[in-house]
Amino acid sequence: MAESNDIATLRTRDFWAALVLIGLSLFFLAETLTIPILGENRAGVSGAAWYNSAAIVPLGIFSGLLVLALVLLMTSIRAGGAARAMSAIGLGWNAQEAWRAAAVVIIIASYIAGLVPRVDFIVCTGLLITALIFGFHGGFRARALIAMAFVAAPAAFALVFFPAQADWRSHTDDWVTLTCWVALTGVVLWMGRGSRVTRFIPFVSVLAPVILVTAMAFGFRQNVPARTGLLFTKIEYHYYVTLRPLWRD
Repeated sequence: MAESNDIATLRTRDFWAALVLIGLSLFFLAETLTIPILGENRAGVSGAAWYNSAAIVPLGIFSGLLVLALVLLMTSIRAGGAARAMSAIGLGWNAQEAWRAAAVVIIIASYIAGLVPRVDFIVCTGLLITALIFGFHGGFRARALIAMAFVAAPAAFALVFFPAQADWRSHTDDWVTLTCWVALTGVVLWMGRGSRVTRFIPFVSVLAPVILVTAMAFGFRQNVPARTGLLFTKIEYHYYVTLRPLWRD
């Protein structure tokens, strides 16, 4: 009986989550469609080809997110989640779950508003991946609090000391975020010693953003966030100066 109630509560949450994801997907798709895709002709000069458009990657990401959200919504409706949600039975949240949801919101908001526009993409995304896996694997409240603090602190620093776009080329906030990432990784390895998941966190947090940003910049020729960041500038320099001449010559 308890298990069936848990599943019903889960489907109710899926229903509301799907609606939120659909709304976000549609909003960002609408914003993305304002970016030229097929190239513009200005004063007789044709713009870049469609595959060089900055809209391609966000269109793919948010179209995929919209499809997944629709699948989640249909699954929830078929399982009775919509009927339960509309009957005002409630989501069955307790204080612990509400607190965890708030921690996730603070971490994501800190990443999007404070870090991505200003801080090197590899550094801030590595910190985000480390925080999310460590903070919410296993359901430990203390770990979630630590993860939230390590992401919110450098985001607040960047927002306070580098609010203007003219200051985003500074590497001070990059170093602060990198220090937080290294410190959190040390906490992860110490508190999670003996855990197989913990041992993989440093590798995933480094490889995932490096592969993503290099593929976007050099494979798909897309603009990347914080292109003048601490680490990406070194990668870009060695790509064009050290590696590219090997096959162009």
